[in-house]
Amino acid sequence: MKITTFKQQIMGLVQLTRWQEYVPFVVPLTILGALLAARPNEIALDWRLIVVTLANILAVAYAFMINDIEDAPDDARDPDRAARNPISSGRIGVRMGYAACRLVAAATLILYALGGGWVLVIGLVTMLLSHLYSWRPVRLKAWPVTDVVSHSLMLSGLLLLAGYFIYHDSPGFVWLVAACATLVSVYGQLYNQLRDYEIDKAAGLKNTAIMLGERYTRRVMRGSVALAAACALASVVQGVFPLWLGIVLVIGVPITLLFRTDRDMRGSKAADSGGRVQIQIVAVFNMMVTVWLVQVLFVQVFLA
Repeated sequence: MKITTFKQQIMGLVQLTRWQEYVPFVVPLTILGALLAARPNEIALDWRLIVVTLANILAVAYAFMINDIEDAPDDARDPDRAARNPISSGRIGVRMGYAACRLVAAATLILYALGGGWVLVIGLVTMLLSHLYSWRPVRLKAWPVTDVVSHSLMLSGLLLLAGYFIYHDSPGFVWLVAACATLVSVYGQLYNQLRDYEIDKAAGLKNTAIMLGERYTRRVMRGSVALAAACALASVVQGVFPLWLGIVLVIGVPITLLFRTDRDMRGSKAADSGGRVQIQIVAVFNMMVTVWLVQVLFVQVFLA
């Protein structure tokens, strides 16, 4: 469909970012990283948290944008994916998409720089992985292992560390939390690869799921979840989190279970039982981080 109005072009660019798929986990991951640094070191949260949170959102937006631009020829083979991708459906052109990517990249790096030197370094690594993940001359997503490693770092572990390094440069046991987040992202990436298994195979991709096969991919998914749980438990034992957050967890789980859905985080029909609880898990995670943030800000403003 030919774009004829400015409004249609803007709507196409917004769709290219696919912001609904990642904002619900990018924001709490960044805030969590900051809280893990500020709480034990008695450092007050400030405007830099907002800036770096925006930087992380834009970094992931860049990853999704370049992915849809580079994948447009492959997405055109499947009606559902073509309709979702504004490039393959013709709603915006490739040149416009790349121009938008350049603007997003520039804004992202400026915002990361405002967070400090280490945050900028982490941001640069995140942006580099985001680009190489989909860029066809390299295309890390098309190679076994590198696809999962790069995806899980740029969409999880590095985001948390960017939040942490705003306020502190020695993570200590917080590395366990970063590992937990990264392992959860490994599960998510393998889940996505299994869902797109036939389409990716037809496109000639040789990603981790295709290399392992469906049976062994599911085993790796279960293993990554188990390791993530072990890292989370170890971080709790080491006192990384305040124990009272367990109350929020106990209250939040039954509340979110009242809102069951057959959709996964991408908004597609869930491929399995794990996909059907993705939204609930993210909701509980958001509850815990939000309550913790409110508590820290209350103490910082009224009791400091």
